[in-house]
Amino acid sequence: MTGLLGPAEIRELAARLGVAPTKRLGQNFVHDPNTVRRIVTAAGLGPDDVALEVGPGLGSLTLALLPAAAHVHAVELDPKLAGALPATAARFAGADAARLTVHHADALRIRAAELAGPAPTALVANLPYNVAVPVVLHLLAELPTLRHGLVMVQKEVADRLVAGPGSKVYGVPSVKLAWYAQARAAGKVPPNVFWPVPNVDSGLVAFTRREPPRLDVARQAVFAVVDAAFAQRRKTLRAALAGWAGGADRAAAALTAAGVDPGARGESLTVEQFAAVAASAPAATPAAG
Repeated sequence: MTGLLGPAEIRELAARLGVAPTKRLGQNFVHDPNTVRRIVTAAGLGPDDVALEVGPGLGSLTLALLPAAAHVHAVELDPKLAGALPATAARFAGADAARLTVHHADALRIRAAELAGPAPTALVANLPYNVAVPVVLHLLAELPTLRHGLVMVQKEVADRLVAGPGSKVYGVPSVKLAWYAQARAAGKVPPNVFWPVPNVDSGLVAFTRREPPRLDVARQAVFAVVDAAFAQRRKTLRAALAGWAGGADRAAAALTAAGVDPGARGESLTVEQFAAVAASAPAATPAAG
């Protein structure tokens, strides 16, 4: 049975390594075994799943993942923490430690080739708050083998990721995640399970990959429309997309061709509608390429 890290073990490991959590790296270490058990259960890992963990820190979640997955890839930017994780796994996880591969790397830049053998199928991570959204989007773009995941992020970010059209917090993260996957809120996590204690709640976001809404338009083209629409979210799409389309009239024509009211705002559109607008892009605009 894998041992898990409580407050005493976290403090002991940190002291021995001379590690203090830093705001620069967004480090908040989970010290509550029940929380990591809850995360792993909610992730719904099967015995054949290969888990990808980003920012394992001292190893709290890693130790809970090892007995639940066929293999665990842990990507850690801090060299001291990356170097210490295999020994922590050997100490607390016993034979399950053989399932762990630690990568000293930046999750925002890691490539699929670095995570091969076996390729990850599930993202399960307590993500640093300052890079949570770009990390999730980068990994979904880079790793087509990722079938599902569960991430813990700042509650405000979680709300944005799962928001639907018409919500006040619906925006770029909501639409871009919806391009890759169906997402849902999977619970709230209080601050007192972390060291140091953050001044915000955390939220769990579960997702399941799906086929893109349309296969006849490139993701980059769709995301260009999304970025333009929300850069000026108070404006109508006719005005907000003028720069993208090469003029307000051209934007209106593209919107009309896509079946979208030019007087609507970006916050009212589904990802399917954004894809339709991108597919109707004027041929002379860069977004059509």
